[in-house]
Amino acid sequence: MGAGKRGLFATAVTVVCAVTVLAAPGTAFASPTPTPSASATPASNKELEAVQAKLDRLYHDAAVATDSYNAAEEQAKTQSAAIVDLAKKIVKSQQRLDELKKRAGAAAAAQYRGGGLPDEAKLLLSDDPQEFLDGAGRVLEGQRATKGLIAEMTRTQQDLQQYAADASAQWKKLEANRKAKDAARKKIKKQIAQAEELQGRLQKEEKERLAKLEQEAAYKAQTAWLDSGILHDINGKASEEGKKAVKFATDQIGKPYVWGAEGPKSYDCSGLTSQAWLDAGHPIPRTSQEQWKQLKHVDIKDMRPGDLIIYFDDASHVAMYIGDGAIVHAPRPGRTVTIAGAGSMPILGVVRPDA
Repeated sequence: MGAGKRGLFATAVTVVCAVTVLAAPGTAFASPTPTPSASATPASNKELEAVQAKLDRLYHDAAVATDSYNAAEEQAKTQSAAIVDLAKKIVKSQQRLDELKKRAGAAAAAQYRGGGLPDEAKLLLSDDPQEFLDGAGRVLEGQRATKGLIAEMTRTQQDLQQYAADASAQWKKLEANRKAKDAARKKIKKQIAQAEELQGRLQKEEKERLAKLEQEAAYKAQTAWLDSGILHDINGKASEEGKKAVKFATDQIGKPYVWGAEGPKSYDCSGLTSQAWLDAGHPIPRTSQEQWKQLKHVDIKDMRPGDLIIYFDDASHVAMYIGDGAIVHAPRPGRTVTIAGAGSMPILGVVRPDA
């Protein structure tokens, strides 16, 4: 895209930020003043700013809890799969052990039928030199087979015990993650309910002013980011996988944000980015925090469409860069997947899934 067109698109993104209610979890702010109640006297701008700060904090905490929920969910899936795999190994080992026991029993029965004399004793009683030599070979082979049988039985029993211990440990971890998921679920619902209740107290005119304040804050942040001249340094072109990821993500525009969701009808922020890259044939971690930890970090000036921008100091939000200073993301509860300005929220850094 040429410099002129790039500038027009960047300007368009700024305008979008000015007229669109950007949805993003915010960082924790100072304790707000008492929230206004629905009364005949509209709240002042200062009171509404306090409301906005509290809403940002509530949605931010919900986003952090959502990441915890998603992480516990992913770990539970992994542990469940491990338990199934261990169960298969236990069944297979038990069958093998039963088979070995049958072989050992058959050998004991054969010895009994032979008068109870071991092969070594029979060998000593032989008067035929050739029979003696042939028997010596059979005895050695029998001894090796017996030792091998005993050794294999011992290994199988040890494996069986280890698989059982591993399965027990995985069950304990699975139960711990179930509890973690439940705690995160409760926290998410509590934070969202408090935010909705807080907004529900506002009069219609106050809600409109609150939305305007949010728009202005996003516009100011995006304008400052663009005014830094950063777009002059960002010239990276999307990889083929990146193009596929961007297409998938932008195709989801308009679908609602739902915490813990990863499509196809709704998404949370990392659900959108992880599914977009999965569709592009390149699976990535499920949560924004793990995406930040595990994927390759790149400088902002080097980012290209398809890269993921991680927001806030605790990596609690993620969006996909689509080029020309814009992102596509699933903002927060009550909002839908949308395009916004890349600089409209505090950027922690950029990661590249297909590095």
